[in-house]
Formats: sequence, structure tokens, C-alpha cells
Amino acid sequence: MVFNKGVFAALMVSVALAGCASTGTRPQAASGPKEKPVTYSRDPYPSTYHAYPGVPTLVTNVTIYDGEGGRIQNGQVLFADGKIVAVGQTVAAAAGAVTIDGTGKWVTPGVIDIHSHLGDYPSPSVQALSDGNEATGPVRPEVWAEHSVWPQDPGFTRALANGGVTSLQILPGSANLFGGRSVVLKNVPGRTVQSMKFPGAPYGLKMACGENPKRVYGSKNQMPATRMGNIAVDRQTWARAQDYKRKWDKYERDGGEPPARDIAMDTLRGVLAGEILVQNHCYRADEMAIVMDMAKEFGYHVSAFHHAVEAYKIADLLKENHVCAAVWADWWGFKMEAYDAINENMPLLQKAGACVITHSDDPNGIQRLNQEAAKALANGRCMGINIPDEVAWEWLSINPARALHIDDKTGSLKPGKMADVVLWNGNPFSVYTRPEKVWIDGALMYDALDPKRRPVTDFELGQPGEGDTK
Repeated sequence: MVFNKGVFAALMVSVALAGCASTGTRPQAASGPKEKPVTYSRDPYPSTYHAYPGVPTLVTNVTIYDGEGGRIQNGQVLFADGKIVAVGQTVAAAAGAVTIDGTGKWVTPGVIDIHSHLGDYPSPSVQALSDGNEATGPVRPEVWAEHSVWPQDPGFTRALANGGVTSLQILPGSANLFGGRSVVLKNVPGRTVQSMKFPGAPYGLKMACGENPKRVYGSKNQMPATRMGNIAVDRQTWARAQDYKRKWDKYERDGGEPPARDIAMDTLRGVLAGEILVQNHCYRADEMAIVMDMAKEFGYHVSAFHHAVEAYKIADLLKENHVCAAVWADWWGFKMEAYDAINENMPLLQKAGACVITHSDDPNGIQRLNQEAAKALANGRCMGINIPDEVAWEWLSINPARALHIDDKTGSLKPGKMADVVLWNGNPFSVYTRPEKVWIDGALMYDALDPKRRPVTDFELGQPGEGDTK
């Protein structure tokens, strides 16, 4: 058979054109998977926390408040490998477990303080260590509390030994409308703040209402100088944050040219994305209501109002909006917005079904949060609100854990949770009672009966010698 080269070439061209016509496009090389846009780290300073070593431990013959409203008389608690194993009246001991007879004593989850400035305003209280307020502008979400935390602050060990505090949130101060990021810590000795950072705990954003921002910036002839100025600056800032989030969301979805980076807006984008929790300093009921409306306007959620001395006036709104109130027992009258504080705030909130938290905001108060809760409990009973002791312990453990989104890990004595446990030498709501032993992740971090188990920071171990000029 003889081929005509010209006819064959024409035939091939016609076949190729027919193929193109059937698809409407020219043949193209197969493209690979779409390259993921390069974005910034959401966690550039990750936790390096590792639990201290512990041993399997069984505590027997104790009254137990489980942190979620439960009470067990003559109970037992077993923990091993850093976790709660079992809680009940009869618990099978693990092989080789250390057994502690707690007759006449109480066991509770560790206390969680949702509002502390330890490390940022440490002891000794001198200007050189005053690092909690970046009062150089009303909007400072770019600063992070952890970048000021001094791990050697003696306040950490005082809170552990005197108050049974096992976890705490360190917040920037309240000079600013947007004060910066907070950090949640495990209350263990550490060389770096990263080694204390609670693993998996979300960041918080400290915001402030009321007198502080308008006083600080109004005195400098800056905005805000009024409460309406507070909200105006807040809204302007959230509008910018929404725009920033839209640009970065689009870039991370579609690629292209990345938007300009803004460290302050990174934090606010995290809030709008639900990754960072708003912790809002706010005293007056009317302002809390306004802030909750503003949160709906811009699409974020307030996790807790701190100080909240008028929370009792809007307990129903707080419950409806799933916002906790972190409050003192009886701080009152130290400024105008604290004038309407009442000692029955916590029990009234509890009666209304709102989320109640006892907080400190004080390096001394953190050492007796159990007594602060006891005062509020007694004041409630005086007005006929009879809250059981075991229910009131929720104010110190599971409720702050919920507001920090760590309640799946700590805050109650439930199997599988971190073994953050306190053995009290008496009723923990008594002024005479103190922690006897404190475990964090199952490790015995404090023992009142053993001088070797009383942690002391490097700062307290000694000062330079007389002739040392370094």
C-alpha cells in the first residue's frame, strides 16, 4: 500500500481541528494542585509546657466538691499519668499508688483565676517592673501580655501555696479600649513564659469600658474623652478589623497578592474568626448591654465581663447572651462606676442562672479566692438565696474554665481531665482553711507538710553580695 504524504498530512490536520471543535478549547497541559497561599502564623510563640513528673495517687476519706456542683461525702479521688482516673466513694487503687488519708479534709479542683496581672505587675511593685499597661494609645491590640510576664514573680508561688491556684489568665491593664492579648498559664515554676503557657488555651483580647479609657486619654486631649467616644472608637476599630479580615480571608482562599500585614489587626481578625476570646473590663449594667449589642453588630462574642459590679441588674441579658460575669465579693465605691456594687452580686447572678466567676485582679486577693467566694455565699444566704457550698465552687473552677474555653481539659474532677487538684486542711470556705497539698497535672507542686515542696522563685533565693557591683 502506497501513502500519499500530502493527503496524509491534510487528514491529520482535519482530525485535530475536529477534536478542537468538539471541545471548544485548544488542548492544554494538565495543571497541578493549586499552590496554597503563604500566610502568617496564628501561634508564633507556642507553649513549651511539659507537666512535672508525678506518681499515681489515691486520696481517701475526704469530702469532695467535684467542681460541677457535685458533692461526695467520705469520697476518694485517684489520679495517674497526669489525669483524673476515678472519683467516688469507693475507688480501686492503681498498683503502686501513693495513698493519702484525708480524714476531716476536703478535695476540690484547683482554683482558676480569670483575672490576674501577676508577672506583668509583679512584686516588688516598682516602676521598673510595671509592664501591664501600654498606655500610649487607646487602641493597642498589637501588644501581648505574655511579652511582659516575669516568671520569677513571687506572686505565682504565693497564689499556689496560699490560694490553691493551679491556672490563671494574665491580662493587660485597663487603660485602653483595646489593651492587647491575654495569656493563660499553668501555675508552675518556669524559666520562660512559654514553659508556663496552658497548652491549647485560646488567647484572649482585653477590652475596657467606662472611666479608665476616657480618663487616661481625655486628660491628654485625645479621643476618647467620653463614654460615647469610647464606643465610637471601638466601632471604628472593629470596622477596620472587618475589612482586614475580608482581605486576608480572600487571599488565603484565592491566592494572589497578600494584603499588608498589621499586627494589631491580626489580633482583631482572630476575635472575629472566633479564635480569640474577648475579656471585657466593664462595671455598669448599661455599658455591658451596649457592648453586647456592639458585639452583635460586628460579629464577635464577649466571653466574660470583668469586675461587672452591676451585673445583677442585667442577669437575664447575660444569661441570654451566654456571657459570664467575673466579679469581686465586696469591692465597692473606689470610683463612681463602682458605686452601685452590692455584696449579693454573685448569688443573685447564680439564682438567675447566669455564669458566675470569682476573680481577683489583685496579688493578695488571688491568695484567698476561696474566702472571697465564701463571703458572697454568706451574703446570699442572708437574703434567702441558699446556694450549696459545692455549687458555689463552680465560681472558682468550671465557670472560669468555660469562659477561657479550657473546660474540656480542667476545672472539674472528671475522669480524663488534668489532675489539677487541691487537698484542703478543712472546709475550703472557712477563713481558717489553707491548702495542704496542691497537684498540677498530677505532680505534687506544694506540700505544707514538706519544706522541700514549697516552691521559691530564683528572685527570692538571694540577692547579690555586698561587694558585688554587677
